[in-house]
Amino acid sequence: MTDAVHDHATGRAPGAAYSANLALRFLLELAALAALAYWGVHAGQSLLGDLALGLGAPLLAAAVWGRFAAPMSARRLHGAGLVVVQLGVLGAGAIALAAAGHPLPGAVFAALVIVNTVLLHLGQGEPSP
Repeated sequence: MTDAVHDHATGRAPGAAYSANLALRFLLELAALAALAYWGVHAGQSLLGDLALGLGAPLLAAAVWGRFAAPMSARRLHGAGLVVVQLGVLGAGAIALAAAGHPLPGAVFAALVIVNTVLLHLGQGEPSP
């Protein structure tokens, strides 16, 4: 793996639990994009609206993530700013599920995001870029 997944404090590769949390984070990112697309195609008032929201919402989320939260981004935020962007994008996925008529999967998704974020940022620290 790249330097982005090495422990910041020690320079060593992270343990299995941390690597599993990084893999879960990636899956949560993909699920958030899918949830935003799902919401979008059900939220419009017309076929054109469905397409615009179904494509636009995940594209906007991906652009924000890529600019401010992606590990290799030149403009990657750190600390609280990074957590706010990550929770904003991933939280939008949870809200999208609930708004599309699936509140229980939305709540489960939100809980996974919170637990994953706590484990990544408080338990092991954030990976270095």
